[in-house]
Parts: sequence; C-alpha cells; structure tokens
Amino acid sequence: MRAIRYHEHGDPDVLRVDEVEKPIPSDGEIRIEVKAAGVNPVDTYFRDGSYQPFTLPMVPGVDFAGVVDEVGSEVTEFDAGNRVFGTGLGNDRYGGTAEYVTAPTDRVAHLSDGVSFVEAGAAGVAAVTAWRAIVDHAALEPAEYCLIHGGSGGVGHAAVQIAAASGARVVTTASEQYHDTLSDLGARTTLDYRRDDLQSAVVEATEGGPNVVVDHMLERYLQFDCDVAAPYARIVLFRNRHLEAGFTNVPAAGGKELQFHLMSMYNAPRLADPLSRVDRLLADDLLRVDVAGEYGFDEVAEAHRRVREESFLGKLVVVP
Repeated sequence: MRAIRYHEHGDPDVLRVDEVEKPIPSDGEIRIEVKAAGVNPVDTYFRDGSYQPFTLPMVPGVDFAGVVDEVGSEVTEFDAGNRVFGTGLGNDRYGGTAEYVTAPTDRVAHLSDGVSFVEAGAAGVAAVTAWRAIVDHAALEPAEYCLIHGGSGGVGHAAVQIAAASGARVVTTASEQYHDTLSDLGARTTLDYRRDDLQSAVVEATEGGPNVVVDHMLERYLQFDCDVAAPYARIVLFRNRHLEAGFTNVPAAGGKELQFHLMSMYNAPRLADPLSRVDRLLADDLLRVDVAGEYGFDEVAEAHRRVREESFLGKLVVVP
C-alpha cells in the first residue's frame, strides 16, 4: 500500500510517498481503508520535531475516515464494512495519511450514512478538541456568553457551532472576510481581532464579559482573557504556540475568581465517546466542517505548508 512518511524531521519536503506493507490489526484494533485524512497544525509539529513522535519513520495524520477492512480479536463493536472515523494517531502510531491504517477501537466511532468521508476525515481533532473545551471543561450552559478566539480556524469554527448548539450566545474573533460565514455557523457577534478596541468591544458584546473563554493563543491573550472575563468565568486553554505565557496583572484575575482549564485532546479518557457525539451533530446538521482544500498523496507537502502559513476557514483534507 502507499503511505506518506517522513524518515527525519524537517520542512514539508521530508514527506514522501512510500510503498509499505499493509498493517495487521492487533488485539482490540481495527484496520480501516482510508477515504480521507485531515491535515492539522499538530501534524506539522510532529513532522518538524517541535513535538517528538514515538518513532521514525512516521506516517502523519491525526485524523481519518473510511471503511473497516479487518477487525482484530476481541473487537465486538465494529465489523468489516462499517463506516467509521477517528482521531488521535500520528504520534504513538502510524497516522491516517495512508491507504490503510490500524487504530485501537477507543479512538474510533461509527460514522452515520449521511455524513461524507471528507467531512468526517476533517472533523476529528478539531471537533473533539472543541467538544472537550466547551462541554467537558467549560460545562457551557444555555444563554451564557462564550468568547471563542480564532473562529475561522479548524477548532474555532467547530467550537462556534458546538457552543451555539448548546444555546449559548457566541462571540468570536476572525478576519472580516469570515464574518458572514461565522454568523451563518451560529456566532451572534464576530469581531475583527486586529481592532484597537477589541477588549471593550468584547465586554460590550457580552454585556459585561463572557462566562466562558476558549483560547489557543495563551502567549497573546491570557491576560486579555482575564481582563474581559465575567466574574467566576471558566477559561479553557490549549495548543499554545510558545513555551511561555503569563499574566501581567495577577490581582485582576484573582479578584474575579476565574477558573483556568489547561487541556489537550489526547488526554480524553476515550476519544470514541466525544467522536460519537460529534457524529450525531454532523448527522443532524448541527455541525459542519468546512473543507478549504482537498489534496492527493503527491500534494501532501503543499497541504502541510498551507496549514501553517495561510489563513483559511475550516480544514484541509488528504484524499488517497
């Protein structure tokens, strides 16, 4: 079978198409014929060495969607021919950017017939991260105000929809070109993140401050989050781009009794559980994953470049 692999860390040019043996599922695993695999920033962090994968060579691709081809022993919840999607690969095991991939059943969920493989292949890490931030950590309630930084990103546009589906009042930030789309996805207010009066605009749009903040750029917005948040707000933080982040006014944060949740999608006890909920949202048209580009195996390097260097709404997907 064909698989995208990198044998050393580096820029996207280290990615190459290899011919490798088709993987054999171990106990508790299934083998999937991949129909689509999402491209995420985290895939590039593993590739360039910012995050160290378990071993080299490595197949990138946290996310995947496809059809079960073979099941290992002790697997009872899946059968050959089932439509599935999953996430959480490309780190401790080969990822989804291959014609076939094996995965433990706790990282896979059944995929409803009405959901496309391309959309499901793009959904995994973005939608599960958003679900865990909004539901598991923030416990967002109906009618609360929720501020989501970067609403046009993969996680951001999923978080906007999940928060809106919960009945919350969603405020997000994005470039002006994405405002209309984010409104269609459920944002009550979308603010240009470059405006000089962003802090006062957020406070005004949330009638005194958001009850929940979802932030993936701690180095830029951690103190901002504290300054705009309502008293007793929950601030969920993930995927900082730098090792450092800090407060410039600790008493202001302490005076509001804010709760801080630092999270990673990989820490979910069972990724299959939020994946199953994401499938329901996709099937019921309460969540859509916008796909900004589809790439063949010979174009994966370009997808890795684009996901790091360009601005677009939604996700990129590799289709074998």
